[in-house]
This record gives sequence, C-alpha cells and structure tokens, in this order.
Amino acid sequence: MANAVLHDIVRHNTWATRALIDFVIAQRLTPDQLTATGVGTFGTIPQTLEHIVICDASYLRRLAIIDIGWVDTPTVLDLSVLRDRAEELIDRWDRCLAGPPIDTERIVLVDDDTEQTRAGILLAQAINHANHHREQVCAILTGLGIQPPDIQAWEYAWQSGRISAVDDCH
Repeated sequence: MANAVLHDIVRHNTWATRALIDFVIAQRLTPDQLTATGVGTFGTIPQTLEHIVICDASYLRRLAIIDIGWVDTPTVLDLSVLRDRAEELIDRWDRCLAGPPIDTERIVLVDDDTEQTRAGILLAQAINHANHHREQVCAILTGLGIQPPDIQAWEYAWQSGRISAVDDCH
C-alpha cells in the first residue's frame, strides 16, 4: 500500500491532538486558566485546540477531496465538540490513507483558493502546523504550573503497541 509510509506519521499527529484535548478536559481548568495565553502563542487553550482541529480538517478535505461540512461552521470553542471532531478526523485520515496513493505532486488550492501548492507540501504543513500549535498549548499549561501530557511520537508508540522492550533472551 503506497500510503503505508504515512500511517505512523499521521496517526501520531491525530492521536496527539486528541490526547491533548482529552488531557485539557480531564484537568477541569478554571475559566481563568482556559483564557490564559502565552507569549508567542496563537490564543487561549480552547482557541488553539480548535484552530488545530479546524485546520487539520481543512488540510484533509483538500488532500482527500472530501466534504467535511463543519470546517466552515462558526467557532464553537467547546472542548467536548472538539474532542468528537478530533476523533472523527482520526477515522477520516485512516480512510484516506487506506485509499488510493496520495499523489504528492497533485496541485491543491490553498488560502481561500488564492494560491496553489503540491499535495505533499500540504501534508507536510498539516503535520508541522499541528505540532507547532500543540506545543503552544503545552507551553500555556506549563506556564499555569500544569505538567502537560507526553504527546511525543515515543509515547504514541507505547500507547499503540508500535514499540516494545527487547526480550532479555536475545
């Protein structure tokens, strides 16, 4: 399967976003904590998480040429809705990767169809963009004195069974 090389990359990306949303929900942050920002960050924790989810859906719909209607709906800033949407994106990305090979040289329109780029660049942007903003949420949490969750690829590997200890018999 031609898209197989992307599975761990994309699955880590979608897992990390959902895991961060789950963490924030579980923390039961106060209104003051939820409206906190940090120097150089996108916005508040809910605003940044929503931005990640909306953009991820936008990238996916362009790559997979599918409709994700809620991408164009007004902002919700409801963490439970964001969690549901992040979960939906895990499934949608998996279906995209299970389909025909992504033509990384295909032209894709971006920025309200005012620019064009290659599908491979859009995929790279999807991964980089989410990582960048998840780190901003983690920085805000750290500034609030809250230890953020481990959402790096190693933790994803442990959680998904994609890594294991070497048997002592070797």
